[in-house]
Amino acid sequence: MDMIKRRDAELAYISDEKVFEEQAVCRRILQRLNFMDRSDFPAIAQVVKELLGKSENAWINPPFYCDYGSHIEAGKNLFINYNCTIIDVAKVMIGDNCQIAPNVAIYTAGHPLHPATRNSGYEYGKAVKIGNNVWIGGNSVICPGVTIGDNVVIGAGSVVTRDIPAWSLAAGNPCRVIRPITEADRRKLFRWEDIDDEAWEDIKIREAEN
Repeated sequence: MDMIKRRDAELAYISDEKVFEEQAVCRRILQRLNFMDRSDFPAIAQVVKELLGKSENAWINPPFYCDYGSHIEAGKNLFINYNCTIIDVAKVMIGDNCQIAPNVAIYTAGHPLHPATRNSGYEYGKAVKIGNNVWIGGNSVICPGVTIGDNVVIGAGSVVTRDIPAWSLAAGNPCRVIRPITEADRRKLFRWEDIDDEAWEDIKIREAEN
């Protein structure tokens, strides 16, 4: 089995010449994305589409970093803010309507624990799955093999090492569920502050239209 097949099967593999050739394709796209006119929104959207492929209405505020791009499976309306890093050795599956704040890191790559084995050059990737309507707060880290359920909010600065169930507010290092997200949160804006009447009426109209 060649190293690309081993990598894609989530087995131990070495980044050989064929692996680097795949990464080089991504790096050429990122070179354009990360050095283009930041006010040229249509051009940025076009390069993001090239990078992520099947995604619908995805947006990335550069700079952005990843290994392959083709291993990121994004749903519709993905928003990624500045300075995000996705090490997509294995698949990173992101659902619809997800928001990723600045300086978030999503890692699928890992290395053996024992130094003698690690020094062999073998590494691995384990897929990360992020559900629909997830908001990941700034400076958070998502570790290999983690699944985050639908409608989850990850608080800023969290290190997510284990799965997070749907409809949860979770935060911390290591990240843990703080409480469920319920209907009582529907009109909340910031902490205990409610959304003002004018905006709330507009939100209800937009929900009805969708």
